[in-house]
Amino acid sequence: MEILLIHSVYGVRPALEQAAERLREAGHQVHVPDLFEGLSPADMEEGLALRDEIGTDELLKRAVRAAAPHSDKGLVYAGFSLGGAIAQNLALADEKARGLVLFSGTSDLADDADAEDLPVQLHVTENDPFEPHDWLNAWYLRMRRAGADVEVYRYPGAGHLYTDPDLPDHDPEAAEATWRTVQGFLDSL
Repeated sequence: MEILLIHSVYGVRPALEQAAERLREAGHQVHVPDLFEGLSPADMEEGLALRDEIGTDELLKRAVRAAAPHSDKGLVYAGFSLGGAIAQNLALADEKARGLVLFSGTSDLADDADAEDLPVQLHVTENDPFEPHDWLNAWYLRMRRAGADVEVYRYPGAGHLYTDPDLPDHDPEAAEATWRTVQGFLDSL
């Protein structure tokens, strides 16, 4: 499987490279674009400021350019937090998308969004401050209405980027459960 794995507001960092390596060891080809072009924010506030400075339209353009050389093969789009929101937008715009894996990040979608038969997995903690229950319930219904085959996995804990061992939100048990589930999902595609 060919995967485009998009970083969070922390940029390309060791945890993202570890995630990509984990997927490669499972036999997947993984592309990790650097949408921040070499900048690595020290914390979430700095990352959010950088996101705002670059702008979401420009980040989407950079992601489209990164996906373009590979999208004719049918990519699985995946991303963490901000990267999940970007991955979702790319997958919904790519009729050849093979799947979508979201780690703690979603995006709104247009009323006329078409995700017919797109396999989607969302992994999020129960108390994620950026993905509250009301939002996720509405997001799930909109994705289903758009035709996506959606699975949502909620893990106990309060962290946002819980798969990242270098952040205080890290939850090793939930992270391992997530990776097992993601691997099964990718194998099914």
